[in-house]
Amino acid sequence: MKRKYISDLVELRKNVFLLSFQRDFDFIPGQVIGISINEKIPPRLYSIASDCRSEFVNILFDIKDGGSLTPHMARLKKGHSIFISDPKGSFICKEKEAVFIATGTGIAPFASMIFSDFAFGKTLLQGARTLDSFYFEAAFMKNPDLKYVRCCSQEKAAGIYYGRVSHYLREQEKLNKELKYYLCGSAEMVVDIRDILISKGISFDNIMSEIYF
Repeated sequence: MKRKYISDLVELRKNVFLLSFQRDFDFIPGQVIGISINEKIPPRLYSIASDCRSEFVNILFDIKDGGSLTPHMARLKKGHSIFISDPKGSFICKEKEAVFIATGTGIAPFASMIFSDFAFGKTLLQGARTLDSFYFEAAFMKNPDLKYVRCCSQEKAAGIYYGRVSHYLREQEKLNKELKYYLCGSAEMVVDIRDILISKGISFDNIMSEIYF
């Protein structure tokens, strides 16, 4: 594990944070790193949420009730240290066209892909409970290469589908069976969406998933 010093820690909404530190390593968008704050707390894996060419690495996380790491991470300040592992993981999109599906902080790997200029030919379905939970929304909306669909389950707004991502997908008459579908979110979300895609004729081999605990 390598020691890094926090450049910034911003609370995006209650109990959801974006942590930044200076980058001195290469990574592929979609990869994860292990993070801890000391040797006594086992590291947890987090997807990198930043452009692979950026000066800084961004990590999106939320506080887990009763968690051994995130409550402490949320109290860190600029200049405090964390410990990280080397990047790893195979949740990497190499296709020219694909569909990204994310809920909550599961948006992180897709943010890295989109910020790293892999948006062309991609469709992003982002699910959230409330309107303030569409993390990186402004940047996604400005990207002309990205087809961006927001689904909100608890609040209504113009231009946003009212309901869960699962409901949105069930209402689609046809899905492109030739594309690959990348899912990132809770285990419940991933299983639910995977079942819907398979029921609509998407091959299991065309569904890639990353589960957040």
